[in-house]
Amino acid sequence: MIDVHFVTFDCAQPYELATFWSRATGWEIHPDDGKEDDEVLLQGKPNLLFIRVPEGKSAKNRLHLDVTGSDGTTRDQEVERLVGLGAVIHEERRDPDDKGWVVMLDPEGNEFCVCRAAYEKS
Repeated sequence: MIDVHFVTFDCAQPYELATFWSRATGWEIHPDDGKEDDEVLLQGKPNLLFIRVPEGKSAKNRLHLDVTGSDGTTRDQEVERLVGLGAVIHEERRDPDDKGWVVMLDPEGNEFCVCRAAYEKS
């Protein structure tokens, strides 16, 4: 058995990307991490680790996060909020019957999906 310790993002600007995800999740950046650090930890479940790499993103992610609202917000409200934080809609997967999800890109182009929470489905 294993525990997931970190989900790691390769990126150009670790602190800036961690700040986006901090605003998106409400999780805190580790107090010892600063703007010039090559590794920045976002403390959550699981922890998200942002590591500076020299190369840019060149293809679709092989792993991505699926996220939902956690405090009564809807998928559509979260999409709107995340756009306001700097994400962009990449691919629209919402169906006419209100099922489906939205593929978004964070500020460095990493894909993630915004899905309906369980409370939206009941």
